[in-house]
Amino acid sequence: MPAARPLAAAERAKVLEVIVRLRALPGALLPVLHGVQDALGYVPPGAVTLIASELNLTRAEVHGVITFYHYFRSTKPGKQVLQLCRAEACQSLGAVALEQHVKSRLGVDFHGTTADGRYTLEPVYCLGNCACGPSLMLDGELHGRVDPQTFDELLASARGAA
Repeated sequence: MPAARPLAAAERAKVLEVIVRLRALPGALLPVLHGVQDALGYVPPGAVTLIASELNLTRAEVHGVITFYHYFRSTKPGKQVLQLCRAEACQSLGAVALEQHVKSRLGVDFHGTTADGRYTLEPVYCLGNCACGPSLMLDGELHGRVDPQTFDELLASARGAA
């Protein structure tokens, strides 16, 4: 694991608050990681040692869970997170072409953030909207039957609202 930047005081306080609130749960690591990501938008590498120490785990155990699950981010996301469904149902309805369009339009690959820091593109493996695929989620709002044209309209609408 590379050396991590120390947590800022405010980040450290938020991480500790999450740990104190959730540490008594059985299998507390996953709830703690979710809580940290909810609070900060990601799990900073500098939080790994603190989480490990407070939960009596090794840094490798914490790092292993973070890197195993696609959901967890170890870098700060863009202002808006766009999750594109890659499950079979959406793929059968045109998600592969949509994925190519989205990546081209944003100029990033999965797990990347646009140069202006506006969007982070993430793959997801089912949004539970299979009958209305291809689907994506933008800042927690689900969109179905998305094609390249409706994606461009959604992006223009999101930019206009910001």
